[in-house]
This record gives sequence, structure tokens and C-alpha cells, in this order.
Amino acid sequence: MRFVFFGVPQFGAIILEKLILANLKPVLVITSPDKPVGRKQVITPPPVKVISQKYKIPVAQPETIETFKSELKKINPDLAVVAAYGTKAIPNDILGLPKHGFINVHPSLLPRWRGASPIQYTILSGDSETGVTIILMDEKIDHGSIIAISKIKITNEKVTSEELIQELAELGAKLLIKTIPLWLKNKIKPVPQDDLTAVYRKRLEKSDGKIDWQKSADYIERQIRALNPWPGTFTKTEDKGKKKSLKIFKAFIQKQTKQGPFGIAGKTYLASNDKIAVQCGKDFLVLEELQFEGGKRMAVKDFLKGHPDFVGTILK
Repeated sequence: MRFVFFGVPQFGAIILEKLILANLKPVLVITSPDKPVGRKQVITPPPVKVISQKYKIPVAQPETIETFKSELKKINPDLAVVAAYGTKAIPNDILGLPKHGFINVHPSLLPRWRGASPIQYTILSGDSETGVTIILMDEKIDHGSIIAISKIKITNEKVTSEELIQELAELGAKLLIKTIPLWLKNKIKPVPQDDLTAVYRKRLEKSDGKIDWQKSADYIERQIRALNPWPGTFTKTEDKGKKKSLKIFKAFIQKQTKQGPFGIAGKTYLASNDKIAVQCGKDFLVLEELQFEGGKRMAVKDFLKGHPDFVGTILK
């Protein structure tokens, strides 16, 4: 069986390596071009490319899949496996090249959370259940008929997107390893998705990380876990007369014992154990780890040593 693997980020890299170790090694890996990363804009390969090179698998990095059509046709794969390759739909004339089509492993229980950031939206919405879905791809994003699905309960109430990416990638790889042989033997009948219950969300952008202190502490705490490490959650404040961005990495909720709120949303208070409590639209958010723009990530106790006037300010 000759198959081609499409993927870009860590989710795809984990799945690719699990497939290789299960003796399901692709003849070619297709990923995105290397890109500049970080403040110093260091040219960095996508995680899927790193795994491909580790196992000496040929890699192609076309700017668009359309420009690679003739090369893919020459390879004549039996199957294409997709794991977080991108947000653009693949044209029908390319989807029809492999004999057994393109199958996509998606980290949500489709048709819920179609789109580019399903794991982040799962946490943001406080879902108690998630999983992975394998679909036979069509010309619409995350719309194809379902081939296999695997569900899990979210038992860790403090799970971060990084942790959930790891868990769902491992689950997705396990499901693919089980499903691919059955699919190639025509032992699975795809089931169309219920479009009436579909939930689609746009790709997250940096601006989605800005905190609105009018929202509940419960929502903001989920926002911090969902958007870490990217785009991260941040608020605006002042430091020595200069406006600065303040990133928040870790926090917990402090319930109000009486009806509130009692202060202005975004106002900071000194909490127990040298922490900072912020008034939200409902309840308080107690900050544990943060970072000033251009500074180092640190525990709030250490942060307050250098910024004792931070308590009492209003975060925007």
C-alpha cells in the first residue's frame, strides 16, 4: 500500500511518527514551506518535516497543493492521509487521484468544531467530551462522511491545549492504525455528517487572546488554557507611565461569596499568598504566572517585588 501523508503542526507530527512505528510508512510527506519563527525570525521547518527527516522519508513543501498536482499524479498513491494540513479545501480533481481517496483525522467529534482550531474551542466552550473523527474528504472543509470516530471524556478540568493536542493525536493515530486496513479492504461504509448540528469556527488570531474582563472568571480561565501557547492571552496596562501588554499564563478562579461584582471589571487586588486577584464580570481571577512585554515569565510573587504598585490598577 502506497500512501502519502499531509500535515504541518505538532498534531500531525505525533500521528506521523505513530504510523511509522506501526509499519505504516508513507512514500511521501507533504507539508508547508519552512517559515520564520520568533522575534529573531529564524527559518524553522514544520514539525511534520522534522519527523519525516528523522525517518528519511521524502518531503515536498509546495506553496499550494494545486501546484503539486502533476507530481502527486506521478506518485500514484493508493491513499492520502491528512492530519492538520491547513484550512483550505482540496479540489476535487486532486481528491480523486488516490484510488481510496483522501482521509482526514480531525481532533473533534464532527460535525462539532469544524474548522482550524477545534481543540482550542473545545476548551473555550468547557466541553466535557471530545475525541477524533476520521472522514472521507470532499471539497468542503471538514464536511466529508464519517469513516470512524473515537470519544473520550475530559477528566482533567485544568487541561491545556498543548496537553489535549498530545492526547488527541495519540488517539487519532491509534484510530488510523485500526481503520486504514479496514478502509483499504472496503469494509467500512462512510456515514454522512448531520449538517444541521454542525458547528464551525474560524481560525484563531492573535486578537482572540485579548482578555475582556467583563466576561466571567470561568471563561477567562478557560481562555488562558485554550490559547496557550498561541496566540496566548494578554491584557493591557501601564508600567512606569508606559502602556504595555501583559501576558497571563496561569490562573485560577476565586468565587465570590456574595452577589457581585463589587468593583470595576479589570481592577487588581492583593490576594492571599502574594497573588493578584482581578475582578471579572463574575467572580475573581487569581493570577499565578505572567509576563510583561519584553520581560521574563515569572510567578506573581516575584513579579510583585518589581512592581509593587501593580495592585490597584485597572487592566484593559
